[in-house]
Amino acid sequence: MANLGQTGSTQSALNYLLEIAGEMMNRYARELVFLVIILLGHSFMSAEVRRKVIINEDCSGPGGSNLQTLLVMIQSQQVEVLGITVVSGDQWRDEEVAHTLRLLEIIGRTDIPVVPGAVFPLVRRREETQLWQERYGTVAYAGAWDTRWWHEPFVVPTLPEGQPAAKPAEEDAAHFLIRMVHKYPHEVTIYEGGPMTNLALAISIDPQFPELAQELVFMGGSLSPQTDEPEFVNTPRHEFNFWFDPEAAQIVLRAPWEKIVCTPADISVKTHLTPAIIKQIEASGTTLASYLSRFAMFNPGADIMWDELAAATWIDPSLITKRKTLYMDVDLDRGAGYGNTLTWTEKDKPKLALQPVEIQVDLDLERFYKMFVSLMSATTPPAR
Repeated sequence: MANLGQTGSTQSALNYLLEIAGEMMNRYARELVFLVIILLGHSFMSAEVRRKVIINEDCSGPGGSNLQTLLVMIQSQQVEVLGITVVSGDQWRDEEVAHTLRLLEIIGRTDIPVVPGAVFPLVRRREETQLWQERYGTVAYAGAWDTRWWHEPFVVPTLPEGQPAAKPAEEDAAHFLIRMVHKYPHEVTIYEGGPMTNLALAISIDPQFPELAQELVFMGGSLSPQTDEPEFVNTPRHEFNFWFDPEAAQIVLRAPWEKIVCTPADISVKTHLTPAIIKQIEASGTTLASYLSRFAMFNPGADIMWDELAAATWIDPSLITKRKTLYMDVDLDRGAGYGNTLTWTEKDKPKLALQPVEIQVDLDLERFYKMFVSLMSATTPPAR
């Protein structure tokens, strides 16, 4: 009997220990599951905040507003850049493609597709524009057509930052844009920082393109900028992106986008890249900071942060302190106002297929500068 009792006590002790062990295992298992849920939830939240965008830009370089705009989006942890579609504007397309590829090599992001787009505007040509200027006056800035740095369209000069080894995508910009909005319907923002030729071609090929995009965000148009910049003094409604390809701009502005946000020249001219800003960025000691420092542009006009502002305010709309809604179009008469910005209120707009455009009016300038410095000083996010 004593042996049986001892065996029973031992069995009870074992059962007790197993019960405790089970409880501990269950507790740890619960904690482990809870930890996994937290980590997965954090991953999902991180994925959710990354907003998809295609950057359509006339990527002149090295340095300058256009390439710095690419960097604003690439450097942001909140943004997923699906691709960069390149269009002639400030320089010719092939030269811009080369500058873009080289920049992506320098920052280690050659995973982002660089997709060549339109070389020429839909209608306008340099020869006709020269005749137009003889009749109506010389414009202060003519981009790739400007006689101060003119070269043939398919010539790619030696790049100061070095020639790229990377190659552009074989797909053309219009079809890339269409393919991406079909792949991610209502998820992709189309950011436009140059002439709108690529977007107009995409709309002409697939009228569903604007409806499938999440929104259109663009830098362009001009109402009444308060500035002594020669480009606007005599012609305040003249803005280069619209003027270079007016027909494309009209097609895009009249398309049925879910939302259109405009950063006009009026607000861009309030911003300026300064040596002090670059000095702050230099302190980070990154390769990107060295690139920006080497190719920073401080001369009047080039120092205006035209497109960076549009990109930054898309990422953080609270940077804008005042906005208004107007209906916007482009003057296609071949007279002195050809390419000028046209706007109306709801009460006085013509009976045309016009879309409401959210126009940025004023901003928190210091917060914008701080955001730019922070993004340009950060380590470039790796490909995901």
